[in-house]
Amino acid sequence: MSTSKARELRKNPTDVEQSLWKHLRLHQIGGYKFRRQTPIGSYIVDFVCFENRLIIELDGGHHNQQGNYDAQRTEWLERQGFRVMRFWNNWLLEDIEAVKLAIFEALKTETPPLP
Repeated sequence: MSTSKARELRKNPTDVEQSLWKHLRLHQIGGYKFRRQTPIGSYIVDFVCFENRLIIELDGGHHNQQGNYDAQRTEWLERQGFRVMRFWNNWLLEDIEAVKLAIFEALKTETPPLP
């Protein structure tokens, strides 16, 4: 994926992405820095903390039809040394505090060594 596509996605976030970004930006969760809509290989990830090699993906209803693609994408990212957390949009909208806690707990977990 191109940098210009990532830039376009950053300029036009979904409501759910915008909601989570308000909580991730400016090192608000555990002091960790996140970037949004970032190219990694041929993919663009929703949010990534490079320091802890943690990727956060938000999934809407369209992900029901692309399970194989998401699984292949996650597998590739994990082979690159990243951990991938996926959250359904409705969970984030219903309980942002639980999502933030899950992210914080993942950040505290030791990052696996690079492959």
